[in-house]
Amino acid sequence: MNSVVENTKGDYRTEGRFLLFVVDEDKVAGPELVTELSALRVQGRYFPHAAEALLAAGALQPDAAVVSAGLTTMASTELVRLLVGQAGIPTLVGVGDDDGSVAVGALRAGATACVRRPYRVDEVVPILRGIRPETAGSLDPPVELGGLRMEPATYEVTLHGRPVSLPLKEFRLLYFFMTHADRTVSREQLLSAVWDGSTGESSNTLTVHIKRLRKRLEAEGEPQPLIITVRGLGYRFTPPEQMEPSSTTPL
Repeated sequence: MNSVVENTKGDYRTEGRFLLFVVDEDKVAGPELVTELSALRVQGRYFPHAAEALLAAGALQPDAAVVSAGLTTMASTELVRLLVGQAGIPTLVGVGDDDGSVAVGALRAGATACVRRPYRVDEVVPILRGIRPETAGSLDPPVELGGLRMEPATYEVTLHGRPVSLPLKEFRLLYFFMTHADRTVSREQLLSAVWDGSTGESSNTLTVHIKRLRKRLEAEGEPQPLIITVRGLGYRFTPPEQMEPSSTTPL
């Protein structure tokens, strides 16, 4: 029996993590998807047999499942129907070029979407975000530039190893800056990214938050990240340089 079934839900779910079941008889494609998603803090569990997945689903209640269209241990459409209809688990179906009829049947059985197989992480992740929007940050990898590091999963920021406490809006501002480093971004881009796609917030609101973010990142004796105002265009973020280890030799 799959060892997953023998453990309690608490042993396998880490607070805030996205738990995904992957049901695929291909013992390369399924585990590869689990491994690739683990870098994005998705807690994946692979099952080569549909019955094992169903048994574990009742105990662990995953956030979502990915089911291959080519199952032989159980019809893929029937597994989708059971996962969605009885367990309430949003389910994606991995389809190949010849799986058109299975895709149609799976969608009729309640599948959330069909994704290409072999699986592509950049296609799967946006759908997972839609299933549990509150975990969006946990699906982003850490970002590190020079001496500045961000952990989207835990909302932690360190500058040269020093913790920096940021409110949510300023965290999201900094994340956008770091993922667009050394590029000029407009005020409209920042408002749209940080205020959930809405540009209804005033320009003054953005100015205030950037001023506060600059202040929180300041510290004496440390190279500082720079948020430069580009007149008439927006802002440009320059990461801090990595601090060199002290060469002082104790007496």
